Amino acid sequence: MAELRPHIDSFKRVTAECPLPPAVELIGEKWAVLIIRGAVMGLRHFEEFQAGLGIARNILSDRLTKLVAGGVLDRRHDPLDRRKVVYRLTRRGEALLPVLVALRQWGEEWGNGGCHLIERRNGKPIQRLRVRGDDGRELGIEDIVWIEDDGEMILPHF
Repeated sequence: MAELRPHIDSFKRVTAECPLPPAVELIGEKWAVLIIRGAVMGLRHFEEFQAGLGIARNILSDRLTKLVAGGVLDRRHDPLDRRKVVYRLTRRGEALLPVLVALRQWGEEWGNGGCHLIERRNGKPIQRLRVRGDDGRELGIEDIVWIEDDGEMILPHF
């Protein structure tokens, strides 16, 4: 197979409809990721997020509004106290768990350690997330090719 070379026109065409930029726009900012992590860990109220994250009220309000508008969090009145609001992950938000775990594992390997993720059922560490082929093989960056809908290969890897 001839070596594939990135072509700028193909790159622009394929990335024009890439789902990565809108995803990063919604969740790719520090506070958004930390709010999602807080929701995964059980934070529910504005005051809990603010105290737990040490985030300014105006920034927290803005990020919560964006995450609700983006369908990552649901905002409802607290059934125990109608004066309060409860934020919970939606199915879309829960689907971000592998993203959070992958970022966390990357941070553990290349940055800071700290607490570790374990499985609640047996107390054992969770497995490292890896990119795998349809046969279960672990894939590296050299194993991945982007294709257009018509099947034309675009780039050799990310």
